[in-house]
Amino acid sequence: MPEFFSVRRIVPLVLCALFASALGAVPATAAPKTAAAAAPGVRYTNPLVEQRADPHIFKHTDGHYYYTATVPEYDRIILRRSTTIQGLATAPEKVIWTKHPTGEMGAHIWAPEIHFIDGRWYVYFAAGNAEDVWRIRMYVLENAASDPFTGTWQEKGRIATPWDTFSLDATTFTHRGTRYLVWAQNPPGTDINSGIYIAKMADPWTISGQPALLSTPTYDWETRGFKVNEGPAVIERNGRVWMTFSASATDSNYCMGLLSAPSSADLLDPASWTKNPQPVFTGNDATGQYGPGHNSFTTSEDGLSDILVYHDRDYRDIVGDPLDDPNRRTRVQKLYWNADGSPNFGIPVSDGATPYRLAAHNYPEHHIRHRGSQVVLESGTDDLPASQFRIVPGLTGSGTVALESADDPGHFLRRQGAEVRLERNDGSAAFAADASFRQRAGLADAQAVSFESVSRPGEYLRHQYFQLRITAAADDLGRADATFRLE
Repeated sequence: MPEFFSVRRIVPLVLCALFASALGAVPATAAPKTAAAAAPGVRYTNPLVEQRADPHIFKHTDGHYYYTATVPEYDRIILRRSTTIQGLATAPEKVIWTKHPTGEMGAHIWAPEIHFIDGRWYVYFAAGNAEDVWRIRMYVLENAASDPFTGTWQEKGRIATPWDTFSLDATTFTHRGTRYLVWAQNPPGTDINSGIYIAKMADPWTISGQPALLSTPTYDWETRGFKVNEGPAVIERNGRVWMTFSASATDSNYCMGLLSAPSSADLLDPASWTKNPQPVFTGNDATGQYGPGHNSFTTSEDGLSDILVYHDRDYRDIVGDPLDDPNRRTRVQKLYWNADGSPNFGIPVSDGATPYRLAAHNYPEHHIRHRGSQVVLESGTDDLPASQFRIVPGLTGSGTVALESADDPGHFLRRQGAEVRLERNDGSAAFAADASFRQRAGLADAQAVSFESVSRPGEYLRHQYFQLRITAAADDLGRADATFRLE
């Protein structure tokens, strides 16, 4: 008889079957699964770059990440590069273009994006007129050099649309062999500040055909302060084209919405697109992050994880015009995907190290999750932040680690007898010992991790009957139960 069906497994499994079913766990009598291929965890430190808004990171085939963003002075376009995302934080910054002293492109230099198209580099950006700073339109720079830090950036001029109204936040992507431009513009004859438009492109600085209006702000979360849909970004996964956008004023009300269309659909037909009725990424009091938005997407260094790039602030209240506040910061975190193929953005995580999900070695679709103070093993990505934990320096020091809740900072996985609970750090020596672990190579897979209890040396964080416990891991089953993959 396989060990999973031994007496010590069968009796408790009968008692916990209903509990496991309620949690969406695998059936109590199912054999453990072998580890499935999954995107490994990524570890970055936020904020990535201080005082840089509207961030755009482009991963190029030369092995570098190229980064540009809005600077607080609104007067220039900067560029950084690094072989890693985290390296962008300290990479030298080069000014590749500055605003004109008069006329067009003379004020409000906003939201640059860098793209590599047909062997040339392009930067899309918005700019006002030196004599009329709110006459904001979209413009393009081109560089024919293979290295965008060399060569000459030539002005290709303004991107003309059928309407000479406020427009900004141009981005471009290809789909089924066709290049598109997506941007934000004031729909003529309306009191809407900006909606999302799409059009085909004849070349990297010229649209062709009639643009289509895909979205205007209609929900309450899109109209706080201003009626805004702006900052579109596109990612195609799982048979759909997903388009994020930002909504409302650029204060703590700023947030992200989501449009999507089937990959087989006509992207120029507004009927192809569906808008989520609720925002997908908003400020969070628990993590102290406010006004997240104007995002872009990139991929991790190993190419296996999608990375969300965005800006926010670490305070809610802003004195005066939020556009005059310089403290929007560039941040990055992993983007997850739900079982139905839709993106799961979670919450803007706390400053510091990005969190992981801890997947069970022998139930790879199940992750450690807290339900209030209860800690369980559960499948699914609903309430994603409850299954994310930061691995931080241990409360006892000496090379130990602690597992801090992503959505309830200051709360840690803590041993209570043999049980594991999520509790707030009370500052006591007992809490520090019970909430600290020594991170080891996985007992059942050296590429994964295991966590040995500091207060009970030789015993490990492990799952038993979909609950988390601290016990010995002396046999194959125990070692498998005590091994987790960081995702």
